[in-house]
Amino acid sequence: MKFSRLIFASILLVCSTLAQAQYRNPKYVAYVKQYSDLAIEQMREYKIPASITLSQGLLESGAGQSSLAKESNNHFGIKCGVRWNGPSVSHDDDAPNECFRAYNNPNASYEDHSKFLSSGARYAFLFNLDITDYKGWAKGLKKAGYATDPSYANRLITIIEDYELYKYDKEGLSKKKHVHEKKEKEAFTPHQAYIANGLLYVIARRGDTFESIADEFDTYARKLIKDNDLTKDYTLAEGDIIYLHQKNKHASEKYTVHTVREDDSMHSISQLYGIRLKNLYKLNKKSGEYVPQVGDLIWLR
Repeated sequence: MKFSRLIFASILLVCSTLAQAQYRNPKYVAYVKQYSDLAIEQMREYKIPASITLSQGLLESGAGQSSLAKESNNHFGIKCGVRWNGPSVSHDDDAPNECFRAYNNPNASYEDHSKFLSSGARYAFLFNLDITDYKGWAKGLKKAGYATDPSYANRLITIIEDYELYKYDKEGLSKKKHVHEKKEKEAFTPHQAYIANGLLYVIARRGDTFESIADEFDTYARKLIKDNDLTKDYTLAEGDIIYLHQKNKHASEKYTVHTVREDDSMHSISQLYGIRLKNLYKLNKKSGEYVPQVGDLIWLR
């Protein structure tokens, strides 16, 4: 009797497996077969789960059948952004005629997708996750704002599990583990973004330029220069506070006055409290020629 039940259970399992395979979209299956090696290659170089890359490619491009994928080789729905200097195409999305990136071939789209995630500050936290944690990655992509669809994470997870894409993560780990060790050491590490006085800022590191920070945060170098009351010939120094948005007209309520310390300047004080330099001079009824002395009181509000 037990043997009969075991046979019956086995038959049910086989039927269930066959039914699952039967309902798999053949276009999805073909897409995975075509691009799985490329996704594994990207995983080994950029440390993005192959399952995530494949599931995003499937979802964003409709398994390579969307007009963006067919006409522009854009498999991940990546929009131009202010720093994109490559070819582009207009396409209706959240708004009419939005600017999307265009590529010469799908390989270039996969490479750009990896660079887009690995160099974007808002995605930096994802790289602290286990590389096989596809659920964490899927939820993190939604949290970081990759897509506006509220069910985006669940859709990715469903695709990964229905098409067993997680097996490509294991394959990516099983071979050539040390091929890219040198590249990893030299790999770009995104800046940690902080918030103070209601403003987003980063701390400059050795070798940083306005252009490199602007590129990382998808903005313009000239805007960073202006928002931080600097000039284009200024060379960033390690430890400089760089605001990513225009500073405030005065400090927050908890800061009223600053006592000048050695090496303080009006500019360093304005950076410390996130106040526009011209407003700091105005608050203290000082001209641009004023040089603060140790012990001076500088009003912040």
